[in-house]
Amino acid sequence: MDALQRPGTTAPLAGLFVPLITPFDRHGDLDAAALEALAHRVLDDGATGIVALGTTAEAPTLTDEERGRVLDICAAVCGDRAAPLIAGAGGNDTRRTTAALAGLARWPQVRGALVVVPYYNRPGEEGTVAHFRALAADSPVPLIVYNIPYRTGQRVGWAAMRRIAELPAVIGVKHSPGALDPDTVEMMAGLPDGFSVLAGDCVLISPLLALGAAGAISASAHVCTARYAELVGLWRAAEVAAARSLGHRLAPLSARLFAEPNPTVIKAVLHELGHIPSPAVRLPLLPAHSGSVRDALATATAVMPDPAVAL
Repeated sequence: MDALQRPGTTAPLAGLFVPLITPFDRHGDLDAAALEALAHRVLDDGATGIVALGTTAEAPTLTDEERGRVLDICAAVCGDRAAPLIAGAGGNDTRRTTAALAGLARWPQVRGALVVVPYYNRPGEEGTVAHFRALAADSPVPLIVYNIPYRTGQRVGWAAMRRIAELPAVIGVKHSPGALDPDTVEMMAGLPDGFSVLAGDCVLISPLLALGAAGAISASAHVCTARYAELVGLWRAAEVAAARSLGHRLAPLSARLFAEPNPTVIKAVLHELGHIPSPAVRLPLLPAHSGSVRDALATATAVMPDPAVAL
């Protein structure tokens, strides 16, 4: 499979990508069979591809061995299904991130790396640009910037992001600004060729698609995957009325699924639906409250009236 594009290509990064949770069994260990089944299910239900080892995967709590097993499983599924696999491989240390990216060469099915803006040490925009410039020089796979200021404590305005976007190895951004701010509007009006925006704030998927985003990386799409895939397809086909209506119906579901720290509610809902054997999360996360889970299930049922068929 080719990488997810950039130099001289006409098929930019686009579609719905689901950042998979990491299912645990009743003993708290990685459940490989459940992860494999979940990967197949979201692809069956219309996802373009999957993301492994993202925030939703509780990646910071996984051992190195578990991370390798997750990539083995996801790579095998994506290889069988000819689906693109994106791997989370970012951190706030440029040298370690460079090494993590180099390690992705073990999995030829990995077609892009999701790399977060450096967090905690908050290097400023110039430091962030230098970070991605260094990574882009050596990465074996194209890079997708993960811009999520509320987690990183680091704002990257469009002027700085455009400099990152112009690096040939950078093919897109998972954009999670928390609101449709002026930088987002300016960015959508002036994207470089071959650089794609994927909506990352699940509640804002529809508005970002309306502005011209090429797709989404959506944790909410673990639930009602087909409907989120439909939403992306409707906006990309300029079916505005239908897209707007569906977006209005899915936004409350996303809000309910994020009522508590991600992925606690999502895991609990997937467990209630019989898709994973346990809703377990690892500390410092705590299990979702039952009321949040009931609200999310009820909202999903309202989006899809027949849960036996649609969920």
